[in-house]
Amino acid sequence: MAGKLKNGWKGRDVISSLDFTRESFELLFSASKEFADGDRARSDLLRGKVVATAFFEPSTRTRLSFSSAAAKLGASVIDLSTEVSSLAKGESFSDTLAMLDSYSDIIVLRHPSEGAALYASEICRHPVVNAGDGSQHHPTQAMLDLFTVLRLKGRVDGLNYLFVGDLRYSRTVSSLLFALTRYKPGRVTLTSPPALGLKPETKSILERYGMSVREEQDIERSVGSADVIYVTRLQKERIPDQAEYQKLKGSYRLTEGLLEATKADCIVMHPLPRTDELPTSLDASPKAAYMKQAGLGVPVRMALLSLILGVA
Repeated sequence: MAGKLKNGWKGRDVISSLDFTRESFELLFSASKEFADGDRARSDLLRGKVVATAFFEPSTRTRLSFSSAAAKLGASVIDLSTEVSSLAKGESFSDTLAMLDSYSDIIVLRHPSEGAALYASEICRHPVVNAGDGSQHHPTQAMLDLFTVLRLKGRVDGLNYLFVGDLRYSRTVSSLLFALTRYKPGRVTLTSPPALGLKPETKSILERYGMSVREEQDIERSVGSADVIYVTRLQKERIPDQAEYQKLKGSYRLTEGLLEATKADCIVMHPLPRTDELPTSLDASPKAAYMKQAGLGVPVRMALLSLILGVA
């Protein structure tokens, strides 16, 4: 089913941020705003529909926000527990997908392997939503990130974006950068340890779509001009050399001093969970947007499910 309907949403898969146009995003955000503002109070939009969640990696916010979104819309949720399912007996991934496809109207999938969601979309009759696979794609996180910027800053275009932390293995970073190619951001700056810089293939994709990025290792030289600071943790589970992880741990940290050097209306985002790169002492700052960001995951995913299942 992948690649159907360039601008439409009904019945389509969600595999990569690059699959969507600006018009598609704007339609999603318009629906998301209605849900976030409480204008769409009906809880029976998806009554009779079944949403399957299949998470082959740990998740808190993505998994629960999809389940919450489905429940608020009146849908039933079936959740695949990989520990007690027939996967533990040796059932193949394709057979598991076939089972989910026969039981549900839409499948929300997270998997550690790059391309797992695309593969699922090619063999399933019902829409597949990529809730994160490999180290490059997490499109629904990018959607809620863009909606957060739009909600808090009033626009996406013309803003200066600063990405800080593990840019090599963080799929939320690459997904958001891919989504930003549909807009006209101001300056995009990347700040990370050299070993955790953006992958060459990710840079090539950005260049192909005409997005230029600036790399700057000194965070102090970059925070002052940023409108949006996007911080991400070191992806311990994806860094192949754990000795390297220990060496890099704590190398980039957004401190109170750095936050004071930012613009008065700068916002700080983080896909969460966090470790030591974002201290809890920053939570009280009006610039801290990451908890609001996490909360917006429910209305965005309500809009997404409604549009794909054709009821929004």
